[in-house]
Order: sequence, then C-alpha cells, then structure tokens
Amino acid sequence: MWNFKYRDEYLPFVEDLLAHPDVCAMRQLPQHAKGFSCFHHSLLVSYLSFRLCRALGLDMRSAARGGLLHDLYLYNWQDKSTHPHVNHAFDHPLVALKNAQARFPLNPTEADIIATHMFPLAITRPHHCLESVVVGAMDKLCAVAELLRLTPPVAEEAPVTLLSPAQSATLGRAA
Repeated sequence: MWNFKYRDEYLPFVEDLLAHPDVCAMRQLPQHAKGFSCFHHSLLVSYLSFRLCRALGLDMRSAARGGLLHDLYLYNWQDKSTHPHVNHAFDHPLVALKNAQARFPLNPTEADIIATHMFPLAITRPHHCLESVVVGAMDKLCAVAELLRLTPPVAEEAPVTLLSPAQSATLGRAA
C-alpha cells in the first residue's frame, strides 16, 4: 500500500469516515482501472487533496473529508442495471452528496466538494471554493494515474492501513 508520510496529521480528519460500513463498502465497487476500487481511488484523492490544501493554507480537513466522500454513490457504475435512472458521469456527485448527507454531518465546503467534483464535465455545477478546485483536480489526476498504471494497483485482500506502526502494535495487543 501507499506510504502516507503525513498520516498522523491526516487520519484524525477521516478516521470516523474510514470506520463507517458504507465507506468500507466502497472497497467492493470498481473504479477507473482494474485493481483500483472506489475506496482506494477516493482515499488517494482525499490524501493528495489534504496535502495540497495543507501546503496552500486552505481547509485541509474539509478537503480530506470531501475527497474521501466524493464518490460515495454506492453502486457499480459499470453495471447500468444497478442505477438505471442515473447518468453516472453527470449525476453521481449528487447521488454521493445525498448519501454523504444521510450518513455524516457535512459543512458547506465538504458539500461543495462532493457536488462539484465533476466540473467542468458537469458544467452547471461549478466550484464555489478553492478546496473544491483542489479536490476536483486531484480526482482527475488520480483517475488518469490509475488508467495509465502510474499508481500501483491494490490487491483485493490487502488491507489499507493508515495507522502508524505504534498504533498498529497497540491495536494488536488490544485484540
């Protein structure tokens, strides 16, 4: 798995989301390329958005959370029968926003990130904050990187861990 250098700063922003069963269920949904689930894509978008917003002095918490939830549409987009009335390319941000709002309290920046991440494809939903621009750009960057195999695929059985070695050891003793 990836080495998240700033995971100790990042994890507190998203650990409640990572523990939610519907976010975990995104592991079962395909994304842009073989070997990448919707969860893994969203996690990478989230972390890179967190890092860039951190460097730019923007709201890194909202970027991390919005980035992780931006594709919380919870259906297999490659199988049209799972979402017959949804034009995935244009409408999945609104489905993801509805799902996120039903499960988590969102601030206006997080809601904007989720709703507008497909701009400019969804031309009628432009970004309203810089964090949305960052997450939208990271979403496209990650999608291209996945398609071009510039990021290593994740084995289905490989767990995603963001815990430090000390945290992992503590959990191992508690179990």
